[in-house]
Amino acid sequence: MTIKKTLTIVNKLGLHARAATQLVKLANQFDAKIILKKGDKEADASSVLGLMMLESHQGEQVNVIVDGNDDVDALAAIEELIEGKFNEDE
Repeated sequence: MTIKKTLTIVNKLGLHARAATQLVKLANQFDAKIILKKGDKEADASSVLGLMMLESHQGEQVNVIVDGNDDVDALAAIEELIEGKFNEDE
């Protein structure tokens, strides 16, 4: 089953290299295909470069689309990471 959720990037630096790396590491822990979309751009959550090319800045929304055996757990973990500002101080 495919599940979707719109999340807002809340950390000051947006989806930069370190944040994208954290997201890729997290996504790879789950048996699920995870895609992030912003506007007409989309990226597989297994690609740091792809995620950075979304150019997601603070306050912007991304759609997270998850499909696979771990879809619910994967989406919850990604939501926690994004809403937790990628564990950044700012």
